Amino acid sequence: MRAVTVRDPDAGVGGLSLTDMPYPHAAENDVIVQVHAAGFTPGELDWPATWTDRAGRERTPSVPGHEVSGVVAKLGYGTTGLTVGQRVFGLTDWARDGSLAEYVAVEARNLAPLPVDVDHTVAAALPISGLTSWQGLFDHARLLTGQTVLIHGVAGGVGSIAVQLAREAGARVIGTGRAADRSTALGLGVNAFLDLQADHLEDVGEVDVVFDVIGGEILDRSAALVRPGGTLVTIAAPPTVRPKDGRALFFVVEPDRAQLTDLAQRLRDGRLKPVVGAVRPLSEAPSAFAPDRRTPGKTIIRVVEG
Repeated sequence: MRAVTVRDPDAGVGGLSLTDMPYPHAAENDVIVQVHAAGFTPGELDWPATWTDRAGRERTPSVPGHEVSGVVAKLGYGTTGLTVGQRVFGLTDWARDGSLAEYVAVEARNLAPLPVDVDHTVAAALPISGLTSWQGLFDHARLLTGQTVLIHGVAGGVGSIAVQLAREAGARVIGTGRAADRSTALGLGVNAFLDLQADHLEDVGEVDVVFDVIGGEILDRSAALVRPGGTLVTIAAPPTVRPKDGRALFFVVEPDRAQLTDLAQRLRDGRLKPVVGAVRPLSEAPSAFAPDRRTPGKTIIRVVEG
């Protein structure tokens, strides 16, 4: 099969290439998915799990990409709940070869059925962004109706989904980004938008929840905005500055079939729309990682046309 691979941790984006790889092995409780569309995170070449397995052993060449939408091609021993030919989408394991390939082995529990009327390209934009938003807002921050949430990076893959989920939950949403993101943010339904390059973050005032995807100085300054009893949640790095009277936590998204199923239903109902920035063929996946190829929203790699 064809796959995008990288062999040298020091090579960066320039080390990515489209190569031939062996067909993946279906371990116990795995499925082999024929990949129709895949998503990736630009920074994942810096993740330790890209280069080692769960036992800490080196694994190269490595196939990046952890969001997948496709069709079940084969069942591993003992796999239940899914069938060959079924449309599925979900999140691949961090420490195994990923989804930028024609086929990928995935634990069955990390996948959810994909309704026939949801396009694979749209579905592939949802697993990381959708699960991260859900878990950050509701599992960790415990966002409630009527509360105010500050969401950084609202034009990105995670931020755009978080805005939609928070709005539907009845929260007041303040979004941040660059000046060019204002129209996207307002279209998503934010109640207010803050330009991080021109406006003063401290003018936001107190909020119940901060959902951060940026880190650094923005994360540190956001701690002071959390009102007593509130929560600062980030996926960027463990917080070094904490709210005076509130919680601060860092988390890594986890697969969850029930949450994926709920997100898929929201897609069908028109209540949720991932922002897909660009769709490229598998042959262009290496160049799509390059910083100068970034687009607003999520870049999706289309592996099977049609």
